[in-house]
Amino acid sequence: MYGLEFNILRVVAFLACGILATVSNAQQYGDKEYSPSSGQEGKDVIWVPTPEALVQKMLDMAKLTPKDVHYDLGSGDGRTVIAAAKRGVKAIGIEYNPDMVALSKRIAAKEGVTARAEFIRGDIFETNFSTADVLTLYLLPSLNVKLRPTILNMKPGTRVVSHAFTMGEWEADQTENVESRTAYMWIVPAKVDGNWRIEGVGDVNLKQNFQKIEGTVGGKAITSASLRGDTITFAADGREYSGKVSGDRIDGSVKGATSGKWSATRVR
Repeated sequence: MYGLEFNILRVVAFLACGILATVSNAQQYGDKEYSPSSGQEGKDVIWVPTPEALVQKMLDMAKLTPKDVHYDLGSGDGRTVIAAAKRGVKAIGIEYNPDMVALSKRIAAKEGVTARAEFIRGDIFETNFSTADVLTLYLLPSLNVKLRPTILNMKPGTRVVSHAFTMGEWEADQTENVESRTAYMWIVPAKVDGNWRIEGVGDVNLKQNFQKIEGTVGGKAITSASLRGDTITFAADGREYSGKVSGDRIDGSVKGATSGKWSATRVR
C-alpha cells in the first residue's frame, strides 16, 4: 500500500511540475491570458496606466492625423497605440514585457484595429523609431533625458508628448492638465546653430538652445526670433524673415522696405 501511495504521489508531483512549467513558459512568451497590475515592476520603470482622458488629450496636443506615423515608447497594455489607431493612424508600440505585448495584441484585435496597431517586443533604447511623426511616452525624467539626444536627431517637426515628466532643460512648447495629470509637448527643432549667408544681405550668425534662437544679421541683432520644427522666423534691420529649414539651406519670404524671397546657405 505504501508503495502504491508513493507512486501516486510521484505521478501527482510530476504532473504538477509539468503544469507549472507550462504556465511559466506561457507567461514567458506572452501566450497566456494575462492581467497586469498598476505598479508592477518593469525593465526601467514600474507600469502605471495613463488615464483615457489624458491619452486623448496627448493625441490632441500632437494634432495627430491619419497621415502620421505614431510610436509609443513603453506601450504597456497598448491603450495609447490603440487610441491612435482608432483615429486612423498607423501606430506602433514598443514594449519590453512580452506578456504586455501579447495583451496589447489581444485588445487591439477585440477593438478591431489590428491593421493599424502594431506592437514590438523590444528595448526602447535599442529599437529604431526614427520614422515617427508623433512620439508619446510615460517614462521617468532620467529616461527622458537619456532619450533626448536621439529625439533631437529625429526629423524637425516631430511632435513628442510626455505624460507627467519633462525633458530636463529642454522646455516644453505646450503644457496641458487633465484630471490633475500633466502632459508636455515638444516639437523637434531643426538644427540652425552656426553661420549662414543670406544672398544679397550678408552673414547670419545663429546661436541655438533647443527651440530658442538668437543672433545677428549683418552684425545687427535679430529680434522676435522663433524656431518651430523646420519653420524659422526673425526680424532684423526693419525686415521680417520667415522660412523653411532644409539641412544646410533656408528658403522663405521677407517683408519690409523691400519684400520678396530670401534664401540662406550654411557656411562651413
